[in-house]
Amino acid sequence: MGIDEYGGGQGPQSDVLVVTTNDVPGYRVEQVIGEVFGLTVRSRHLGSQIGAGLKSMIGGELKGLTKTLVETRNQAMERLVAQARMRGANGVLMFRFDVTEAADAGTEVCAYGTAVVLAKR
Repeated sequence: MGIDEYGGGQGPQSDVLVVTTNDVPGYRVEQVIGEVFGLTVRSRHLGSQIGAGLKSMIGGELKGLTKTLVETRNQAMERLVAQARMRGANGVLMFRFDVTEAADAGTEVCAYGTAVVLAKR
């Protein structure tokens, strides 16, 4: 797995700016649209669970699970951006992830934030 497979986030040309801050330097908030989120639930397949169990005995990174979590977070973020865009936003402030177990069936990942309309100052 290369370093590019461990990361996520937006590319430089996205039409919806997503930030973890309350504001964006050089921009003003013209309109607050409200909360948006992207949600996905992923189950772990038997092979990765067995591999993770064996790896946990000797230590080290669980690369298969890492890759799955990166893909899951990216999918949740893509859904958040799509919802923001659909509601007329060009920005999402206070972006966060929330991760929980979903009824022992898998992992729920929720990307959330506040959709806004931003304008350059």
